Amino acid sequence: MLVIKNRLRVRTLLIFCCFLGGMALHSCKDNSNASATESETSQNQETATTETDSTSKSILFFGDSLTAGYGLDNPDNAFPALIQNRIDSLGLEYTVINAGLSGETTAGGRNRLEWVLEPDVDIFVLELGANDGLRGVAVAETRENLQWMIDKVKTEAPGAQIVLTGMQLPPNLGTEYTTDFKAIFPELAEENNIALIPFLLEDVGGIASLNQNDGIHPTAEGHKILAENVWEVLGPILKE
Repeated sequence: MLVIKNRLRVRTLLIFCCFLGGMALHSCKDNSNASATESETSQNQETATTETDSTSKSILFFGDSLTAGYGLDNPDNAFPALIQNRIDSLGLEYTVINAGLSGETTAGGRNRLEWVLEPDVDIFVLELGANDGLRGVAVAETRENLQWMIDKVKTEAPGAQIVLTGMQLPPNLGTEYTTDFKAIFPELAEENNIALIPFLLEDVGGIASLNQNDGIHPTAEGHKILAENVWEVLGPILKE
């Protein structure tokens, strides 16, 4: 199991290394105190045990560049890290794991999910689909991939609560396509009895001042609003 201590909090790099390198992650032992006395060693072991016993619950954000914080000077300004800050301020025992990968599609998510999904994850936030829409992927294919991932989480991490983030597309992609695409998310949420964030980019999408020069990825200020959109649904779940 991947253990992340409170002082480490959101760690994107570990997830990327796991996926790109295709290898398991292992805890690294600190050998700098090799000459410590027996009593010091015993104290270190006791501290490690305490930290393990108090490990918080985990929230896995599985998504694309929006989750990864693409284009931001500091990944701590991305909405998953802001969610962690809110959690810490409220004294809630949850640790956020950022598994966002820029450019990810739902098809890519299917292939990557097994690398990052732990059986004891407590909350799984699924944020994928936007890149499918921008590439014109068939709505049926996007829906099938999202359903596959929902089923996978339910099977491999049966205790996890799943939160699906809704997405919408700009109207220039065609009325029929954008309407069908938008409907994917509330339909899947209802059919699978899972929580839904209606539209992740609510009050951000299409607003130039809250997006980077590409007009797609939110600025740091935009991510603050994304965090509020997520918290509106996620917060009550954490407080249950």
